[in-house]
Amino acid sequence: MRALCQLTAEFFKTLGHPARIRVLELLADREHAVAEMLPQVGIEPAHLSQQLAVLRRANLVTSRKEGSTAYYSLTSPHVAELLAVARLIITGVLSGQAELLQDLSASAAG
Repeated sequence: MRALCQLTAEFFKTLGHPARIRVLELLADREHAVAEMLPQVGIEPAHLSQQLAVLRRANLVTSRKEGSTAYYSLTSPHVAELLAVARLIITGVLSGQAELLQDLSASAAG
C-alpha cells in the first residue's frame, strides 16, 4: 500500500506544472503537432520539449513522427477524465470561497 501511495504522489508531481497541464488539456481534445502547441502553451520550444519528455517518461503521452513533424496524443482517455474532474473540484472550491467572501463582506457591512 505504501508503494502505491508513493507512486500516486509521483504521478501527481508529474502533473504539478502549468505547462504540462496545458499540454494535457490540448491533447484531451485531439492529437497535436508540437508546433501547433507552442503558441497555445506559451513557452519556448526547448522548454516545451522538456515538458513533453516528462509526460512521455510518465507514460501520459505518446508521440509519433510524420516526416520531421512530431505529433503527441494522450496514452489514455482517463487522463482527460482526470483533468475534467480536477476542474470540477477547483470550480467547487472557488465557488465556496466566493460565497465565503460574500458572507464576510455582508457581515462587515452590516
